[in-house]
Amino acid sequence: MAGVASPLQYGDPPHLGPFVLRARLRVGPAGLVYLGQGPDGRQVSVAVLTKGAAHDPAARDRFVTGIREAAASRSGMRGWMVRATRGRTAVADTMPQVLAMDGGGAPWVAAPYEPGRAGAERFLEPVLVRGTLIGERHGPDFAPHWVSDRSPALPAPPVGAPPPVETRRSVIFAAVALGVLLVLLAVMLLVLLRRQEEGAPPPRPRPQTTFVPTPPPVPATTEPGQPTPSPSPSESGSGRPGPGEGDEDDGSPI
Repeated sequence: MAGVASPLQYGDPPHLGPFVLRARLRVGPAGLVYLGQGPDGRQVSVAVLTKGAAHDPAARDRFVTGIREAAASRSGMRGWMVRATRGRTAVADTMPQVLAMDGGGAPWVAAPYEPGRAGAERFLEPVLVRGTLIGERHGPDFAPHWVSDRSPALPAPPVGAPPPVETRRSVIFAAVALGVLLVLLAVMLLVLLRRQEEGAPPPRPRPQTTFVPTPPPVPATTEPGQPTPSPSPSESGSGRPGPGEGDEDDGSPI
């Protein structure tokens, strides 16, 4: 496991129980360890199983059993169950103090955080143990199918929690607020238009138009059926009378 704290990543829970998670402390095949803060401001280390380990009943049982035995040994509750597992009690005595835990579908445990000392990550050690926790390990060496999983097991949402959608009251409130804004906008536009009409100068009256009838045109040609007037003597070209119609040739020489 890495011992350097790193920022939270996408998929990490923001809080577990009453503890707010601040950073990652360790990431391993069995689970993840976070640096958290309690309601009183105390720093804690929180260990949570991976999704694969949480879905494995045997791994989940080893994790929860180790937490409960450590809590029972420190509280002095050594009943017949603790006496029946004397070796496990010795192992539980070396575990850190259990501040809080959850043994549900996504189990986790919180322990005091002290730099340089083991914290909640100690409870992840029995999860990958094959065989027994007493004496030497025996049995076939194998790796669980979930050993490559590095995503934390997240607790299920509380039963009856409303879906993350807008409620009817908030929708009605938003619609009323929008209607009020539209009405105010319409009133402001009306006031602006009225002020523009009041401030505009009155239109000038147009001059009165006088209608003068146009006389009908005089035709240049004479009307049919009337004699054409003969030209006057002054209008002739020479001014000398030509041979008249009544002049008789008296036979005198010219």
